[in-house]
Amino acid sequence: QVQLVESGGGLVQAGGSLRLSCAASGSTFSIAVMGWYRQAPGRQRELVGIITSGGRTNYADSVNGRFTISRDNAKNTVYLQMNSLKPEDTAVYYCNAQSYHLDNYWGQGTQVTVSS
Repeated sequence: QVQLVESGGGLVQAGGSLRLSCAASGSTFSIAVMGWYRQAPGRQRELVGIITSGGRTNYADSVNGRFTISRDNAKNTVYLQMNSLKPEDTAVYYCNAQSYHLDNYWGQGTQVTVSS
């Protein structure tokens, strides 16, 4: 089992920045990929980006060049640095961990609101 706890959400003006954190605990050795997803009101949850255990990243087109995922293996923590935020980035952001056995774990979510 893996437990995920997100932090760092909040209210920011358009053009501003926020950094989200996701601290993993439990069987962290089993994690192959960690990622960030988001869900806006009335919309389906969508992928923001992922980072593999080897540090390779991939991003959705909508955030590529503005958002950066990084990880601190010593702290079992993954970060989502969000720059040049837009009102359409407003959503609940969820941390996800996928194990080598394809089990999926989710955090509780953190609200990000970008005002125009």
